[in-house]
Amino acid sequence: MGLFYVGCRVLNPVTSKSTAVRRLMVDTGAESTWIDATALEAIGIERRKKDLQFQLANGQIVTRSVGYAVLMVDKSETVDEVVFAERGDLQLLGARALEGLNLQVDARRKRLVAAGPIVSAAAVPPRFGRLVQVPPGAPTRGKTRTKRPKRARDTVKSAPARVLY
Repeated sequence: MGLFYVGCRVLNPVTSKSTAVRRLMVDTGAESTWIDATALEAIGIERRKKDLQFQLANGQIVTRSVGYAVLMVDKSETVDEVVFAERGDLQLLGARALEGLNLQVDARRKRLVAAGPIVSAAAVPPRFGRLVQVPPGAPTRGKTRTKRPKRARDTVKSAPARVLY
């Protein structure tokens, strides 16, 4: 994918104080967003979860604190947990924040782009207080489905695979 960086505004959801972080490395392999602890403390972000263990890309296990912040990248914003990064830690924009921001990586151009419609679960409305199971292939309301002809591969049963030594 290649490395690239984005700018981000970090806002304290309680006091509305904010700071700009000029360079966050976009890292889809990291779950969490890591921001310099002094920047988070300067805007009053509280350490809400303490002594959480994180495994770095090199396999090293480190212990850090986590707080809550509003993250804004371009016109997108989300509320997410942020890790209080210490000296020597990378500042990262992680996968959870990207999903919350509804942004995805354009690897060719090394930038973030809108991810499109947000995927949601389709629900079947309950009838008389119980869940209605819709069998696969059942016709939808107002439409009829024609049965497709069986394909040859649907009717042929394959023999179990044999291991040759």
